[in-house]
Amino acid sequence: MSTLDPGSPPTDELPFFVYGTLLPGEPNHDLFLRGRTAGERAAVLPRALLYDGPGYPYAIDGHGRVHGTLLTAAPGVYGELLGLLDHLEEYLGPGHPRNLYERVVREVELPGEEPPGEEPPVTRAWVYLAAAAVTRSLRTGGSVIAEGRWITRRPPGGPRTP
Repeated sequence: MSTLDPGSPPTDELPFFVYGTLLPGEPNHDLFLRGRTAGERAAVLPRALLYDGPGYPYAIDGHGRVHGTLLTAAPGVYGELLGLLDHLEEYLGPGHPRNLYERVVREVELPGEEPPGEEPPVTRAWVYLAAAAVTRSLRTGGSVIAEGRWITRRPPGGPRTP
């Protein structure tokens, strides 16, 4: 598996890999995704670490795995969904100095479809990774979320964050 060039333009409507408040059961799932997805399935972002943030997580490139969901946009709403997610993730454009996240193309694994003993299939997807300034701050003083699972970072029965 190779990481794709994040600067290369997509040739189609890529799915989205989400790993935080957009996961099923999390607060932003219904607010932003209800009626806008045609499919949702478990997926894993390899070569990444998950850090705790102020009510939401950040993924950065690293030596780990981030567990999440691969979302496919419903027919006819791709542009709307892309705009909503860019706004939510405070993504203003590639390398913009005020970005909170960068929207990049990565390969994500689709576990559960591989024959025993084989690697899971991969697909290209949009992923929102922490922007450069945020990444530097996380690497020096952030808290890694164990096992790369946002859902498990809360105590059972704990409050859901916005």
